[in-house]
Amino acid sequence: MINLAFKDIQHSFSKFMITAISVGILLGIVIVMIGVYRGMIFDAKVLVDDTNADIWVVQQDTLGPFAQTSKIHEDLKNQIKYQDGIKDAEAITFQNLQLENRYGSFKVMLVGYDPFGTISPIKPSKIIAGRTLQKQHFEIVVSQKTHYKLGEKIKLGRDYYTVVGITKDTVSNGGDYLIFTSLADAEVLQFTYSNERIRSDEKRGISGGNPHLVNAIMATLKKGYDAHKVAQNIKDSTHKEVFTKDEELILLLQRVIKKSSKQIGMFTAILIIVSIVIIALIIYTMTLEKMKELSIMKLIGIPNSTIAKMIIQETMILGILAFISGNIFAYLISGKFPKRIVLLVDDATKLFFIILIFSIFASLFGIYKVMKTDPTQAIGG
Repeated sequence: MINLAFKDIQHSFSKFMITAISVGILLGIVIVMIGVYRGMIFDAKVLVDDTNADIWVVQQDTLGPFAQTSKIHEDLKNQIKYQDGIKDAEAITFQNLQLENRYGSFKVMLVGYDPFGTISPIKPSKIIAGRTLQKQHFEIVVSQKTHYKLGEKIKLGRDYYTVVGITKDTVSNGGDYLIFTSLADAEVLQFTYSNERIRSDEKRGISGGNPHLVNAIMATLKKGYDAHKVAQNIKDSTHKEVFTKDEELILLLQRVIKKSSKQIGMFTAILIIVSIVIIALIIYTMTLEKMKELSIMKLIGIPNSTIAKMIIQETMILGILAFISGNIFAYLISGKFPKRIVLLVDDATKLFFIILIFSIFASLFGIYKVMKTDPTQAIGG
């Protein structure tokens, strides 16, 4: 019975392969869309995971620093360091910037941290060239996708910064490239006004200068302490909003990227449904095109069960070939996207079984058509 399927495929091999590859490209688009969804979730967690902080302290009555704007004083870290259960605490800032070089204009997130502190947002394993920050002023670490080179000068605000390190796979929760400067420089860039603004404020009786504000204080725990209890103690004593690492990740997934990920997820589901419908139509059309041959097979005594198995086997072969070509297509184009595409074997496997099951189910319509057709009428038609 498997020979019948192979013989039929050999009879129209080029047409069968073109059909399988065409369906495969459609499946490849579905796989890429699933990868976009996974990439969005992965990017949202990168910065929180890289800092590896257990506690995040932000402005009172906010969901900062990622879901909402947060401003607190830098010296609050000294108070938090002496809280029971805290191993260490450091300040951090986040600022969105628009940069431009010979490769074009792009959006980045500037992260400011203390290069001599104990908590760093840069994982050593992600440094692919150069080093991390070692000075308090005018050094910068950039993502490789910004295309800046070691030693290159970048103008930020009124100063020039030297690229001393290049990272890989460092992005914000929105997928923008990360660049890193010292906390002192980042505070100047984010919280110090221009000369014109300072002069205007002085005429209004407002003094200028760097207020030493930051967006969050991140802290690590001593062994054996419960993060939720320590967070509550800090909240009670400082009157700030305090989140554990798990709570911060939940905020990112449920508040920051919820709508975007939901939209991508719904679009992916629609693509899967469209793919199933198209595959069903292809299989049904392929069966109708062979109706005369199938009728002759019925006339010479080949049982309906054998014909049904042949159709199902062809359907399975089509699905397998389409899945293989779809994966090849997805991996070929995934690196061309501006944001991260995460292709997981588990997602591809689930999609394979979904497509295969519905393809077999779709083939039943063709089988039903064959069973109900009078062989003599089919030949006469």
